[in-house]
Amino acid sequence: MNKKVKMILDKDFKIGEVDERIYGSFIEHLGRAVYGGIYEPDHPEADEMGFRKDVIELVKELKVPIVRYPGGNFVSGYNWEDGIGPRELRPKRLELAWRSIETNEIGINEFVEWAKRVNTEVMMAINLGTRGIDAARNIVEYCNMPEGTYWSDLRKSHGYREPHKIKVWNLGNEMDGPWQIGQKTADEYGRLAKEAAKVMKAVDPSIELAVCGSSNSSMPTFGQWEATVLEHTYDYVDYISVHTYYGNEENDIGNFLAKSLDMDEIIKTVIATADYVKGKKRSKKTINISFDEWNVWYHSREADKKIVPWSVAPPLLEDIYTFEDALLVGCMLITLLKHADRVKIACLAQLVNVIAPIMTEKRGKAWRQTIYYPYRHASLYGRGYVLNAVIDTPTYNSKDFCDVPILEATAVMDENNNKLTIFAVNRDQQDSLLLESEIKGFEDYKIVEHIVLENEDLKATNTKENPLNVVPHNNGNAVIEDGILKAILPKLSWNVIRLAKRN
Repeated sequence: MNKKVKMILDKDFKIGEVDERIYGSFIEHLGRAVYGGIYEPDHPEADEMGFRKDVIELVKELKVPIVRYPGGNFVSGYNWEDGIGPRELRPKRLELAWRSIETNEIGINEFVEWAKRVNTEVMMAINLGTRGIDAARNIVEYCNMPEGTYWSDLRKSHGYREPHKIKVWNLGNEMDGPWQIGQKTADEYGRLAKEAAKVMKAVDPSIELAVCGSSNSSMPTFGQWEATVLEHTYDYVDYISVHTYYGNEENDIGNFLAKSLDMDEIIKTVIATADYVKGKKRSKKTINISFDEWNVWYHSREADKKIVPWSVAPPLLEDIYTFEDALLVGCMLITLLKHADRVKIACLAQLVNVIAPIMTEKRGKAWRQTIYYPYRHASLYGRGYVLNAVIDTPTYNSKDFCDVPILEATAVMDENNNKLTIFAVNRDQQDSLLLESEIKGFEDYKIVEHIVLENEDLKATNTKENPLNVVPHNNGNAVIEDGILKAILPKLSWNVIRLAKRN
């Protein structure tokens, strides 16, 4: 028997407008993300710069608006100058964060060229681990100054006449982490980030800056780190970074799918902390969130321990994603959308091979992992205003969470194109849900499509041999009857219900 859930949507009740950068991603010089992922010059489908055209097409299909680069832990030991100029003169370096050899075949200029090919913008991270203020101002000058200075003219001599105009910059990465090269206290980092921000905005006042928050919410300084860092940097930055990853090590599906509630709490805590500093400073400016690392990550941890160090592009962090992972990714996307008023940038970490929706084989195929699909659906159909959905749903308790909603859902209205999209995950392990939704202000709308991602095997994966094992179908049964939207949401399923105005 189907359980019943109710939802009320009202055209006039909005949470906020979706910043398209909420569908961003991440490419780090880590494992096979760059070398063998986006770049493989001896691949049959490599273009004139060595970029894989099959990967480019899969990325373009996602409509990724911004990609964070080049790290991650990598950036805290990175000399950006190593990746510019003639390739034959670039040094090979010991890359200490991931214990690999970095060849520097790909650097800023090449990555900007790749970004153009996939129709995305670059979010550039700077090194505040081993480097500091001087390198920070120089890299902005190299990337964004038109001409007439040492670094801008050097860029031109490298064949890039026009400035790259990189808009968004990360002030380092996870600087609270003991694993981080150049780990700092909140005061040490806050002071350095402030001074770096000052010179970067002096070079280019149009840029936006994201300051590091805690590496994750289990850090003992979580909350206090954000407060201290923002007290130093509040007047100079635009966003504070948030990172989180989840796993299902205990093979407890109910608890695993509830972990997006933890993500929700993290967001609320960081917003509250940022607003506390705003009040303390009597500022009129609001600091928003750049959730620039999020995903499921746990499958590859044991395999990574066996990797022999100091090779080029070893197969690190190559999680093979399951159907249940796609469900949690869907819940996490819904959570980000529910905070569209304050989460303005988010980066699914990462994009290719490394904990990624896209996998590649050396000199072979590229394919979509299970998590590709909810990410793609949200990016394609989740543009516009998030509505404040009122939901009446049964709940359950799990090992770490109480009152977990069986229905996780939100809705996005695209006023410009007269479209409405409902995103919904049914967390119930036994039963389908009968969704009944009032859609106030959408009386002249019709169902366009009801997409469903479901599978009887929670551990089902997509592989190079069977790349279409877990794929969505559009045979959902959503209808509108007497102004009420009704749909059956299968047990443990991701659903996308698309509506459009009747002609």
